[in-house]
Amino acid sequence: MGRVLSIEVSPQDVMASRFAISPLIETLHALWLLSRRRSAGMHRRWVEDGRRPYERLVRERPALAALVALFRNGDYNADFIAPPPSGVNVAFDDEIAAMRATPPEQAHVEIARNLRGAPPPPPDVRAILDRPDVVALFADALEAVWREIVAPGWPRVQAILERDVVQRAGRLATYGWAAALDDLSPRVAWRADGGAGHIQVRMDNPGGDERHRLDGRGLLFVPSVFGAGVGAYLEDPWPYALVYPARGIAVESRPSAGLARLIGRTRAEILLRTPATTTQLAALLGLSVGGAGGHVAALREAGLITGTRVGRSVLYRRTALGDALVDGSA
Repeated sequence: MGRVLSIEVSPQDVMASRFAISPLIETLHALWLLSRRRSAGMHRRWVEDGRRPYERLVRERPALAALVALFRNGDYNADFIAPPPSGVNVAFDDEIAAMRATPPEQAHVEIARNLRGAPPPPPDVRAILDRPDVVALFADALEAVWREIVAPGWPRVQAILERDVVQRAGRLATYGWAAALDDLSPRVAWRADGGAGHIQVRMDNPGGDERHRLDGRGLLFVPSVFGAGVGAYLEDPWPYALVYPARGIAVESRPSAGLARLIGRTRAEILLRTPATTTQLAALLGLSVGGAGGHVAALREAGLITGTRVGRSVLYRRTALGDALVDGSA
């Protein structure tokens, strides 16, 4: 039987809430897949491509196997390994530097909590976990996975994450909590309660239900491509955060032959992947920004998409006519 986390929020928390993208958290989630600690699912092809470099890194860096040994599905995992990010465009180097600053005493306390109730690790793994430089060893291992396996495909992953952030942040600011949480996950629900409200998160791991209050600090939303389900950071000193599956991960569908013949395959694929910016579409489809911009301009002139400025970018969405074309070809 799982437990329920209830997070009380107020209207003030809408203004304080924000979205962030974490290359470090994505690298950690990728490790779950590469190590077979979690089913690859729709990422099977990506995992197959990364298997050989991953196995080489495990041979070269024993700390990587020790890090994977800490993975516990539905239970506590040491927080210092991937702290919540500070913003949307945070760099991996900045995140790994923050992780390296973890005091050894804190790391060992979290590792001990991580291992509580689990079978004892093998002696070679235990020796690494007990080392005073375990933080540096873990950071070096994660950095190697990032550089060799995750970073080469990061532009496409980042485009999916940014597209989710733009769309969901707009919902939160315009329509409130219920709209922002809609379709975030079947495990997440919004419960209105007078002047306040509650975000309820159903967790797999056993234990008593928990109640938390944001008290005006807002909530940090962190979308993930490689992660599964919803994860919660609800302990000080971290910002309260929810990690959730990003929209559009499974958008690998192709346009129908009829739609592709009508407007061209690339323009049909752009229609399927909106809302998105030109830069995001270029990354998702492997186009130059100029090439993507030309197709976007043609679709806009035809009345199939429309643009709305969001910060420094323009977010393109399908019009009613564009929706009708896509729906009619499905």
